[in-house]
Amino acid sequence: MPGRRFFSLLLIAGAAWSAAAQDVPPQGIQDPAAVAARAEGLLRELAASHPGTPVIAVDEPRIAQQPACAQLEAFLPGGAELRSRTSVGVRCLAPHPWTLYVQASVRIMGHYFVANRAINRGETLSLDDLDTREGDLLRNNRLIGDPSHIVGWITTRRIAKGSPIQGSALRDPQSIERGNKVRTVARGVGFVATGEGQALESGAPGSQIQVRTSSGQVITGTVIDAHTVQVMM
Repeated sequence: MPGRRFFSLLLIAGAAWSAAAQDVPPQGIQDPAAVAARAEGLLRELAASHPGTPVIAVDEPRIAQQPACAQLEAFLPGGAELRSRTSVGVRCLAPHPWTLYVQASVRIMGHYFVANRAINRGETLSLDDLDTREGDLLRNNRLIGDPSHIVGWITTRRIAKGSPIQGSALRDPQSIERGNKVRTVARGVGFVATGEGQALESGAPGSQIQVRTSSGQVITGTVIDAHTVQVMM
């Protein structure tokens, strides 16, 4: 009887130990804070190429028994671009490979320009025409925070007072508009010929447009400046 009682006590003790063991977190499981830090690090690297101050919040990673990793690597799935709400992949390279994904929110706070008066189409902008505001430049990437992309540029439509200055409302002062009279420069091996024509398309420097020459021929050339189109023969 004493032996049976001792055996029963062992069973009870074993069951209690097993139940208690289930409440103990498994050893060697990946620290979620390290995963979040690696994801945030990647986002900050990508945000560094944008003007403004990044504000990044990474959701708590969902660790599902992934073993602790000695070498973590973060990436954007499919080579995606930085967005306001994004998924970041974090993979373990060693000692045991695994991959998980965390969600993150990104803002890039900076100054952008708005019109301080009503601006008509065809006006050339100066700093005197502008006021600044602060906002999330990543959420609306059409906002312009660099004055060199505004000052001296020409409006292509009316801009109301207080409205943000957007790239779609401006054209490079060295661009050509459809209908403009242009000078054509044809270059070939050992010769250069000049002529005149009319632009059939609008284009910024470096872009290709079609031009109707004075003889009625339609040619394609590269915009050099506001008055010149170059044609390679």
